[in-house]
Amino acid sequence: MIEPVPQPERASAARIKARARSDGAAVALDDLDRKLLNLLQGSFPTARRPYQHVAALAGVGEEEVMARTRRLLAQRIIRQVTPIFDTRALGYASMLVAAKVDPAYPHRAARAINAHPGVSHNYLRNHDFNLWFTVATAPDSRLGLEGTLEVLGREAGAESIRQLPTLKLFKIRMDLEMEGDTEALASAAEASAPAELEPQPYDERDVAVIRALQGDMEVCPEPYAAAAAEVGMSHERFLAHLDGLRERGLLRRVAAILYHRRAGFSANGMGVWRVPEEQIAEIGPRMAAVRGISHCYQRPTYPDWPYSVFTMAHGRSKSECDAVLDAIAAATGIAERATLYSSTEFKKIRLLYFTQEHPEWERRHA
Repeated sequence: MIEPVPQPERASAARIKARARSDGAAVALDDLDRKLLNLLQGSFPTARRPYQHVAALAGVGEEEVMARTRRLLAQRIIRQVTPIFDTRALGYASMLVAAKVDPAYPHRAARAINAHPGVSHNYLRNHDFNLWFTVATAPDSRLGLEGTLEVLGREAGAESIRQLPTLKLFKIRMDLEMEGDTEALASAAEASAPAELEPQPYDERDVAVIRALQGDMEVCPEPYAAAAAEVGMSHERFLAHLDGLRERGLLRRVAAILYHRRAGFSANGMGVWRVPEEQIAEIGPRMAAVRGISHCYQRPTYPDWPYSVFTMAHGRSKSECDAVLDAIAAATGIAERATLYSSTEFKKIRLLYFTQEHPEWERRHA
């Protein structure tokens, strides 16, 4: 049964990709590795030679940066270097979903859910609603989000599915702070205004550029050149087009995505907060400003679920996640919260847009 809520405004694999906390042990990194990981996450430009730019910031040579990036990829510290497009701006409907599935056989349910190409994250968490996943449907989906959830709930054998759409987005930026300590993770930067959630206009040239660039980018002096050639654009024009995509909100950034546990961040805690309705607009941006928080949203409440603001904390241990959330409580005065920790990662990918996987899934499952 799907519980209704007020309405707010390369290929993914279907196989289970479960990783328990005992897997993916952290790998030793030196100071330059850590500096480069921070720069690759936050300062990778849309420039002809982006690794040269990162090298200048790090005070080393371009070849050194590329060699270390290749090694960090081979060691599975870096998952991929890739563009990060905005799902909502591209017109995809997306949602966080909590499902109540048989706790004795959660892998069966996860396998059914993971088969959908729009499921990017799927975790087992310590709650009665034990399977938490994000799902997106394409702009031309025949089923839409509601119909897709009906199918996924049935195929997963879910007792109940709880929809938790984004009512207001305060932050979505996954940067693991590789050089700072717990105090740095718990510190706050300047709060930003809530982000726009409305779809933005784009054309067939934009779609061609996205298709050519998305996925893993080669580590080479000119990593944008191959995609530019594929769409028949000069290198300079292609880079200018990417800048335009970013200005229009379609491209958020290009960055290295890390394997959390291999990078030393073995814990992630979903801190959910009971924030009075009249305080959400003021409290949400302050929670989002904390460096150890990657995602911050307002979501709907239920009679048995009073938590309106969700914050995702990342730390090198459960205690470090707790320290980040405790710092938020101390700074905001919001004391009532619950923290849901993940025990198994069933799926984590970056979505690929404008592929045939979505209509093919609907033909097979609808």
